Amino acid sequence: MANIFIYPSNSLILYDLVERFDHAPLAVMQEIKKRVTTAGIDSPPLNITPEDPKIGLKYAAVEVPAGVRGRMSLLDPLIEAAEAAIFVEDAPIGFGCMGCQRTSELVGFLIRAKRIPILELTYPTSDDAAENFVYRISEFLNGLGDSKEAKNE
Repeated sequence: MANIFIYPSNSLILYDLVERFDHAPLAVMQEIKKRVTTAGIDSPPLNITPEDPKIGLKYAAVEVPAGVRGRMSLLDPLIEAAEAAIFVEDAPIGFGCMGCQRTSELVGFLIRAKRIPILELTYPTSDDAAENFVYRISEFLNGLGDSKEAKNE
């Protein structure tokens, strides 16, 4: 079982597919849940700690829009834990849009810099493309298990 970073990181479709193949999806919903349910964070709707802005500054300078730094503070633990990644480009907003192209570019750069296995796909726009989309994800995820077993031998 590998930790799979999914992007868009709030895509329920990718989350479900990764879980179905017995891997751990890394999604922003996990981080938001921690902030909403953790005792000690009592300032909704902000739900941030004094450390969160510092984490965001790890990735982006103070001149960068606060939204980028805020998203990066949420994504930091996911990026750190990632052992593989699935990226879907050109997805409609209902698929899990992250709402910020600069954050998307930064996340893509950081994940690629980790030199982990990455599957990059374009959002399917036909039935045939959707079947191929799911097939490629299944092959990628199944292949991760094979490569881990081969490393352990």
